[in-house]
Amino acid sequence: MTPTASADKEKIRYSRQTLLREIGPEGQAKLNAASVLLVGLGGLGSPAALYLAAAGVGRLGLADFDVVDLSNLHRQLLHTTERIGQPKTRSAETTLHAINPHVELVRHEAPLRADNALATLRPYDIVVVGADNFATRYLVNDACVLLGKPNVSGSIFQFEGQASVFWAERGPCYRCLHPDPPPPGAMPSCGEAGVLGVLPGVIGLVQATETIKLIVGMGESLIGRILLYDALGMRFRTVSVRKDPACALCGEHASIRALQDYDALCGGPVATEPPADPSDEIDAPALAQRLKEPDLFLLDVRQPAEWDIARLPGATLIPLDALPARLAEVPADRDVVVYCRSGARSRKAQTLLRKAGRRSVLNLAGGIQAWRNSVDPSLPLS
Repeated sequence: MTPTASADKEKIRYSRQTLLREIGPEGQAKLNAASVLLVGLGGLGSPAALYLAAAGVGRLGLADFDVVDLSNLHRQLLHTTERIGQPKTRSAETTLHAINPHVELVRHEAPLRADNALATLRPYDIVVVGADNFATRYLVNDACVLLGKPNVSGSIFQFEGQASVFWAERGPCYRCLHPDPPPPGAMPSCGEAGVLGVLPGVIGLVQATETIKLIVGMGESLIGRILLYDALGMRFRTVSVRKDPACALCGEHASIRALQDYDALCGGPVATEPPADPSDEIDAPALAQRLKEPDLFLLDVRQPAEWDIARLPGATLIPLDALPARLAEVPADRDVVVYCRSGARSRKAQTLLRKAGRRSVLNLAGGIQAWRNSVDPSLPLS
C-alpha cells in the first residue's frame, strides 16, 4: 500500500470524530502524537484501552503483571477464553492491534515498584489508573505528582464506581482526598466482595473520555471533581474537591519527595489485629499433608458463591459474617485451620475464634489462592 493510500485510510478511520468541530484534523493529530500509560488491564483498563486505541492515540503503554484468569472474563473484555493463562499485556496487545494496527503498543510486565515507577511513567503524557489495589494507586499518584503528569483515576466496588482526574499542577492529587492508605485489609477486593461485570465498563469509558479531552484540550475536565456512579439506582452525581494546602505530597510544605512501596501497608493483616506471627499460620503444602489427620477441622469463611466455585477437600463453610452466631459449630477439641481467598478474612476469623476460647487455630497463609499456586493448579477461583 502506498503512503498516500495508507494516509487516506487513516483519514477514513477517524472521519466520524474529525467531523466534530471540537476535534477536527488538528485534534486528531494531537491524539496520534499522544502517549498514554494504562496501569492495569482488567475491568477498568479494558474499556479505556479499547477506546483509546480506536480513537488513534499514538502510543499506549500496557502495564500489568497478571495473567488472564477465567474469573476475569465477565468484565475484562480485552481478553478471551482462549488466552486464559496468557500475560494480560500480551492478550491486550493482540486485541488492540486487531482494532487499530497503527497504534504503537509498549508492554510493561514487571510490577510497578518505587525503584521503577518513575522510569516507567516518564515517557508518557498521561497515566490512566485502573489498578484494583491501594498500593498501586498511591505509588502511581505519587509518581505522577513528582513527574507533573495527570492521573486519570477510576475505581469500582460491587455496584458503585467513581472517576476523577488528579493533576497537582491544576488541582488536587489523590492524597488531597485520601492522605494515607487505608488500614491493611480494611477494603475487600473484587475477588472477595464481587463486582457487577458492566460496572467497570462505565467507569473505564469515563476514563477514556477524560483522557481524550485532556489530549485534545476540549470540554470541562474532572480535575477538581469526582464523578460518582450508582448502577443500582442508575444515578450519576459529581462532587467538588479542593487541593489541600497541607497535603504531604503536593501541598505548600510537601514532605514526600520520594516514592515508597506500600505493599506492606496495603497487603497485610488488619492493623487493629496482632501482627502476623509465623506460628499462627500454615502454608498450603503443610496443610495438604495435615488434611489426612482425623482431628483437623478445616473452616472456610468465604461466601457461598465462592464456595460453589471451588473449595478445599473436607472443608466446612461458615461465612465470616455468620461466624459469631455459629461458633458452636466449630469444635473446641480439634485443631482448626481457617481459610478464605487470600488470607485477610480468615485472619479476622482466627482472632474471633481465639477470643471465643478456641486455642488451636491456624490461618492458611495466602488462602485458597496459595493452595492453587502450590498444591492444585487446576482449582478455579472466583
